[in-house]
Amino acid sequence: MDFSEIEKRINYNFKDKTLLKRALTLASADAEDNNQTLEFFGDAILEFIVSEKIYSEEMSEGQLTERRKALVSDEALAPVSLKLGLDKFLVRGANDNKNKKAVPSVYEAVTASIYLDGGMEEAKKFVLSTLDFTANATPNYKGELQEYLQGKGEPCPVYERRDDGTPQNPQFTVTVKLYGRTFSGKGTTVKGTEQSVAKSVLEFIKQQKN
Repeated sequence: MDFSEIEKRINYNFKDKTLLKRALTLASADAEDNNQTLEFFGDAILEFIVSEKIYSEEMSEGQLTERRKALVSDEALAPVSLKLGLDKFLVRGANDNKNKKAVPSVYEAVTASIYLDGGMEEAKKFVLSTLDFTANATPNYKGELQEYLQGKGEPCPVYERRDDGTPQNPQFTVTVKLYGRTFSGKGTTVKGTEQSVAKSVLEFIKQQKN
């Protein structure tokens, strides 16, 4: 098998071509030497790379978890695989032409094969250059609220923070006073909790308009 075309598409040249071949081989084509374990390993590597990338975004732990899920879901990975043309290089069994899971899974398997062949930095280069981190971005509720208030000629909200936790178990309470009401929220990060409170204020504003 000539791997030059796919290596060009993924922008990585394998030292061990058998890793790439295995990443592209489905169980329907080879019951023993297929990409199932690479898919398993690639899923974990992908979650780590994505987690590291989005870690500093202004979100709570729960919001970060949901954002990561969205970025590494089959629905997100399938179009990335198709854009790279990975589906065209899959080695399938004779009657295996309806396995939709194979398309997103091959991205995970290729990620793992790059990691095993070239290390974490090469795997990061591949993931960060091919995943679209803007597609599933979480809304910036703080910015949206500030823009709304400024448009109304009203002062920007003041976020009051109280530290209720410990260094080992951080817990913050954030409150905002607007429209004669107190909006509050709890979370493990200040930025994420502020975003959550801003979202609550925006929801209140939306309800008042209806």
